[in-house]
Amino acid sequence: MPAVHTTPSRLAKRWKRWDQVLHAAAWCGRLRRNLRCWPRSGQVRHAAPRRDMPHPAPIPRAAQFRNVVCLLAGAMAAALPLAGVAQDYPIRPVRVIVGFSPGGAPDLIARQIAEPLSARLGQTFVVDNRAGANGVIGADIVSRANPDGHTLLVTSASFAINPSIYRKLPYDPVQSFAAVTNIALGGGLILCVNASSPIHSVKELIAAARKPAAALTYGSAGIGNSTHLTAALFNARAGTHMSHVPYKGAGQAIAALLGAEVNVLFTSTTSSMQYIKAGRLRALAYNHSERLDALPDVPTMAEAGVSGTVIEGGSWYGVFAPAHTPGAIVVRLQREIARAAREPALRERFASLGLTPDGRAPEAFKAFVERAIARFRELVKLAQIEPH
Repeated sequence: MPAVHTTPSRLAKRWKRWDQVLHAAAWCGRLRRNLRCWPRSGQVRHAAPRRDMPHPAPIPRAAQFRNVVCLLAGAMAAALPLAGVAQDYPIRPVRVIVGFSPGGAPDLIARQIAEPLSARLGQTFVVDNRAGANGVIGADIVSRANPDGHTLLVTSASFAINPSIYRKLPYDPVQSFAAVTNIALGGGLILCVNASSPIHSVKELIAAARKPAAALTYGSAGIGNSTHLTAALFNARAGTHMSHVPYKGAGQAIAALLGAEVNVLFTSTTSSMQYIKAGRLRALAYNHSERLDALPDVPTMAEAGVSGTVIEGGSWYGVFAPAHTPGAIVVRLQREIARAAREPALRERFASLGLTPDGRAPEAFKAFVERAIARFRELVKLAQIEPH
């Protein structure tokens, strides 16, 4: 009967690695017992040796060399399980939580990056929208998930704004997550009105909003969202008093503007560009220091007459994992996301949406988020937004 060749299971491979660690630990134990016989560096024995306890015999050079080699082998064997974790990852489909409704920028970017990740890592990355509370509901789900890399969070700059908007969050924005990387940096937000609106410029919008009987409203993707913060800053800088109408994500806010439920909306290029090109929305200004290449005829907010509304680093889309996710998995995710974002097709798609691929290292992204939290805390006070 011919021999049957089987492929070792992943469980068998991991058991073999742990067996190697145990053997290495045994060798290290032998080395430790041998080292007990050595005096510490610079130590001189002044007391005479006891007659009933002979002086330890010196360790032969061959034995010393063998012990050092075993110690190094033990260190290498101990690293094998960590490397194996990253090599085996993922072992099942990965759930990508987006804390906003379909159609918004975080949702679109998550879907754009999920496809190449699925192809690269051999498992499906499934986008799961859990909208509500400006992304807090989705972030809370991820913070409580098993830290094995199979539940991820894709979110926006709102993640860094929420600590200043909500008095009590169900998680710590720094300690409850492992920062993976920033997928892309966005530009500014576009101030839009419905194409049927009689308002054709920022000057006309300010004049209409300052009328005593005016009851203009502005939509946002949620309380504390960057679309809310920017509009609140516009109110403060322009001296207007438009009322806020929050929605569960940019998709719903865009739908409200298209349906004339609200008068104006600050929205991302990712969410609004297709409607502007189709003539269903009218762009009044681009909230950035430079004009948008895709809309060269639309003035910046400063050119339109209102300054002090640009939020530096106010538009980004990052990936987080639960705290205590193995570092090897976090690093592999970051590298694969960075490579996927640099692919020509995705890079071109991002450029058409006014996005710049990023992919910075986990440590750099964590520091970036911490700075953003501090910066948004000052802007929330400036915009006179009361914490909830």
